[in-house]
Amino acid sequence: MLVFDTPYHTPRGYNFEKEFKELDWVTERDVYSALLENGYDVILLGLYDDIKLLFEEVKENKPEAIFNLTEVFKQKTYLEKNVAWILEILGIPYTGATPTSLLICNNKALTKKILTFHKIRVPNFYTFYKHRKVKFIRRLKLPLIVKPLYEEASRGISQASVVDSEEGLIERVKFIHTHLNMDAIAEEYIDGRELYVSVLGNKRIKVLPFREMKFGKIPEDEPRIATYKAKWDYRYREKWEIKNVFAGRLPSGLDKKIIEICKRAYRALNMQCYARFDIRITSQGEVYIIEANANPCLGRTDELAQSAEKSGISYNKLIQKIINLALKRPV
Repeated sequence: MLVFDTPYHTPRGYNFEKEFKELDWVTERDVYSALLENGYDVILLGLYDDIKLLFEEVKENKPEAIFNLTEVFKQKTYLEKNVAWILEILGIPYTGATPTSLLICNNKALTKKILTFHKIRVPNFYTFYKHRKVKFIRRLKLPLIVKPLYEEASRGISQASVVDSEEGLIERVKFIHTHLNMDAIAEEYIDGRELYVSVLGNKRIKVLPFREMKFGKIPEDEPRIATYKAKWDYRYREKWEIKNVFAGRLPSGLDKKIIEICKRAYRALNMQCYARFDIRITSQGEVYIIEANANPCLGRTDELAQSAEKSGISYNKLIQKIINLALKRPV
């Protein structure tokens, strides 16, 4: 069974033929095609706001495994983990991260606290909760980048997220509190190269070839960050010549250092199946983990699939490996 979130209600048995022709549905379409090509009979189930559909489908057509692509429920990112909890309760093998890992990775501050405990370098940060006084934190060094605490895929991040004054920090935090109705996190801006490191495995883990975001024509005096537009707005990417490519040459020994750090982080966060770390490399060779992404995008052209292909794992084989990891995990 392939389970994913939808922006509107769809009944059981809906074929998603119209949706799969649209760009926004490329991941679901790619995974569905790979499952069919791998010889599976696939039930499609879209979830919007009615979890009963999942219970009914499992009761009538209990699957061998569930390929879990849900990222939101009721259009709320923080409910992603709740769908995984239900899959745990149902006792059916499912792909991707456990509910605990999803909970941790969805909370940027909690992720950073755990990594800091394990002596893995992250930017200095502070959490600004709603309905509390917003004030400048002296121990943080400007410039800072202000993000929604729980959002994913760079939602809520723009060039305006980088602030270089006390007034700018307070204004941006209040913007997130008011306009996004979310808690905020401010972290020190790390200047350097932005790499994406994908990892596969449960007990035995494999780090795949690194990808890198090249910021093209973004002026040197402006923050070079992976905003929502820089990631997902194709016209914006073309205008500023932003590209994601395989990482170029790194200083001697740095690749091994990155692999070791990402393996430690993967284990520290108890991640399983597959994940991706967004990291920054400073000119001094310091490695900072910026984000830990449980269940990152799995489309054919996304970072994880591209890295797998580079390492000799075709897309269909990648999807099969993810299923195998799900079946081997204790339920």
